[in-house]
Order: sequence, then C-alpha cells, then structure tokens
Amino acid sequence: MMRVSYQSILVALSLIATGCSGSGDRGRVTTVTAAAPPSATQADRGPKALRTQGIIAAQRALAVQTPRISGQGGSTTLMKLVPNGSLVKTGDLLAEFDNTPQLKGQRDAQAKFDDLSHQVDQKIAEGRSNSAKRTADNAQAQGDLEKARLELRKGPVLSDLEQAKNREKLEAAQAHIDSLQRSSKFREEAEKTEVEVLIRQRDRQKVTLARLQNDLDQLTVRASINGMTVLVNIWKNNSMGHAQEGDQLYPGTALMKIFDPSSMMLELSVNEADGAVLQPGSTATVYLDAYPGLKFTAHFESASPVAAAALGSPLKTFAARYVLESNDPHLLPDLTAAADIHPPPAETKTPETKK
Repeated sequence: MMRVSYQSILVALSLIATGCSGSGDRGRVTTVTAAAPPSATQADRGPKALRTQGIIAAQRALAVQTPRISGQGGSTTLMKLVPNGSLVKTGDLLAEFDNTPQLKGQRDAQAKFDDLSHQVDQKIAEGRSNSAKRTADNAQAQGDLEKARLELRKGPVLSDLEQAKNREKLEAAQAHIDSLQRSSKFREEAEKTEVEVLIRQRDRQKVTLARLQNDLDQLTVRASINGMTVLVNIWKNNSMGHAQEGDQLYPGTALMKIFDPSSMMLELSVNEADGAVLQPGSTATVYLDAYPGLKFTAHFESASPVAAAALGSPLKTFAARYVLESNDPHLLPDLTAAADIHPPPAETKTPETKK
C-alpha cells in the first residue's frame, strides 16, 4: 500500500491554489481567517464577586448566666428553666433558683431592722422627755434664784445671820443654774450621739435588707428583650449538656442565650489584600452550609478600620458585618455560611448636553 507523506499533500494543495488564481494574483497565496466573536468587557460582565466564609449571628442577643449572690460562694439549685427554642417577651420568666437561704436572711434582717427602728424611736422619745425635765429643772432653779434675790433685799430688816444665809442661798441657786446649764449641754450632746449611732445601725441594716431583696430578685431571671431562647451546653456529671431543673450550678455559669430572630447578620473576615471591597454600598449573597438550596441577600453595615491577625499568624484580615435583608426561620445563630461580596455599583456619568 502506497504511503503519501504530509509534505506531498501540502505541495499539491499549493499548486492547485496557484493554478486557480488570476493572472494578477499569480504567485500569491491568499489566507482567509474566520472572525472571532467579540469578547465581553468587564463592564458587561459586572464587578467580580469575592467569595468568603462567615457565621450567622443576631444583631440583638443577650447571654443569661447563673446569678452571682453576694456572700454566697457555693452552688445554687436550679428550680425552673424555660424550654429550649421558646419565644419569650420582655418580662417573661426564664429561670428560677432556690431562694430559701435568702428568704431566711431577709426575715432575720427585717426583724433586726424593725428592732433598731424601735430603738431609734424610743431613744428620740427619751431625749424629748429628758429635755422637758431639764427645762423644768432650769425653770425651778431660776425661781429659786429669784426667791433668793428677793430675800437678800430684806437685808436692812434682818439680822446679820439671816443675811448671811440668804447670800449663801443666792450663791447656791446661781451655782445650781450654772451646773444645770453645763450638764444639759453635755446630756443633749450625748443623747444626740446615741440617737445618731442607732440611726446609722438602722440605716446599715436597711442596706443589708435591700441587698438581700436584690439577691432575691436576681434569683428570678426574666427576659429583658423579645426573642428566642437557646440553651447552651455546660459541663456537668463528667459530660456536656444543657442545664436541667434540679442541677447545682455555680455563680456565673452560662445558661442560655436570647436572640432577636427578626434581625440577623453575617459576621465574616476578608483578607487584607481584598479589604477594598468592604465599603458602604456593597452587598453580599449568602449561602447557608446547612441548607444549600437557600440564598439570601445582605447589605454592608460595618467593618473594622484596621486589619488584625491571630496570635502567631502572619495573615491579617478585616472583620465585617452584613445585615441580612430576609427574615427566615432557617437563619439561626452560629450557622456557617458562604458569601459572595459584590462591590458597590460604579456611578454612571451622564454626558453633558451641548448648548
């Protein structure tokens, strides 16, 4: 079988093309190329989106912990707890703890406060009575002094002995009045001091009573915002799990979180090199990892002004927040999500009209 080389085929094709061309075009090979379709410009494709990862979070969220009771270093028994995922309103009961020691302490403090209040009233009444008695004694001593002065005026008709007695009475009456005045001043100051001491003790006991009442109020935990409850896992009985009624919990132990499901956001981080995309007007398309078929839109809220790096990591990132524009029951805190960040659209310039 005859083999035809590739070079022979090329030579034959070139001769045929030369023979078919006109006399003026003889010896010249015309090459025809197909026109390529025009490529789309960057403006036609739109701005390039930046893919990143983030976590769903609530704009309004509060953490609920076991209350810290003054003077109590041990654990507290959980008596009531709202179920996980409950919708609560402001003022609704979330958790309640055993308040038996606080009730006993409040009763004792109330009894001591009432006793001190009675002592203050009694001491004030005694002071008023003693003051009235001193006023009466001063009035009587003043009368004795006037009587002695009157008797002393009878000197021309009395003997020397009687006059000497009257002078002694006058001096004694004057000394008695001076003594009453000095003692009255000291006694009033002493009684006033005793009353002030009792008042301070009563006020201090009143503070103790108010503190115990505050402890009682803290043992009943109520919601401060409208939202949904999410119980958190705690370490108990050598395992992790939600707190349950009857558990012994230490002060500061996390119980639950309350978040407002009507306003959710995406917390994400962007590399320092791509930080220019984080600016007002940018948007994000959010895809939940747990629900791949769902897609949400979000708008820019805020971003950190300075890029930061984790300890020991050379990579710096900007933290940013995008507010989700949808209210969907699938949007729950701590869900991971992917996001395509779109920069703000470029401003279109209108050509000036020639006059």
